[in-house]
Amino acid sequence: MKPRIHPVVLLILLAGCVKQADWPLPDKPLTQVVVEAVLTDEQKVHTVALSHPVSVLNGTPPGVTGATVLISTADSLWFLTEDTVHQGNYLTDSTFVAALNREYSLEITWQEKNYSAKASMVPGKVFNELVYKKNEADNRYHIDWVASAFSVDFPAMWEIFIDWSFLPGFDTLDPATCQTRLLFYTLPTIDISQIFAPVVEQTYFPAGSRINERRYSLTPGHAEFLRELLLETNWQGGFFPTANANVMTNLSTGAIGYFGVCAVTELSMVVE
Repeated sequence: MKPRIHPVVLLILLAGCVKQADWPLPDKPLTQVVVEAVLTDEQKVHTVALSHPVSVLNGTPPGVTGATVLISTADSLWFLTEDTVHQGNYLTDSTFVAALNREYSLEITWQEKNYSAKASMVPGKVFNELVYKKNEADNRYHIDWVASAFSVDFPAMWEIFIDWSFLPGFDTLDPATCQTRLLFYTLPTIDISQIFAPVVEQTYFPAGSRINERRYSLTPGHAEFLRELLLETNWQGGFFPTANANVMTNLSTGAIGYFGVCAVTELSMVVE
């Protein structure tokens, strides 16, 4: 009979085979343009953020200044204004609203180079409110469920804002320490890296906290971009990491990131 290795022992041996590797990074500045642009069906100032990549972990991306940014449809044109306070941000006016059944074009000109992308919106969808649970050890609460992680027909991004900075005992603290923003995703695929993703830190909040839940509708292309981004970030470091690769983009050659148009539905609640 051939000797057999117990699966648990094999898993321990594989987990222990870790070797540090140093990756040399170029000294010259990274000039590639990174685009973050999501238009919605809300009437508000919309932002197109342009930056350069960073070569330092958790570094602050330098904003791209002096660019010309415009958004257009078949019958309308909007020139964006560069934000004088937040470097690299380009703003629409406060009356801008994206609409269904229209294709939007993004055009960026910077240092005699042109970058472009096109996007449209899929309808929004009503949804059931998230579920939170009480931690009996300290009477705080945590998010227990937001939405299904898988849906072929209705991919979405979920943005959760939680605020308890106004409650007694917290109103004298720095508000940034009493607020949090969480993102969840419903995608049309399921990946092994997603199922066995690294554990993330849980956020706890007291009774009386205000929760604002927002659902962003995603086109198939936008959902695929987010999936690939998660494979390179949140889902790395688990039992089944993927080989690193460039994330897809709908921008023309020379730029990275994504230009999307989303319908937003939202609801608010108070933790009781």
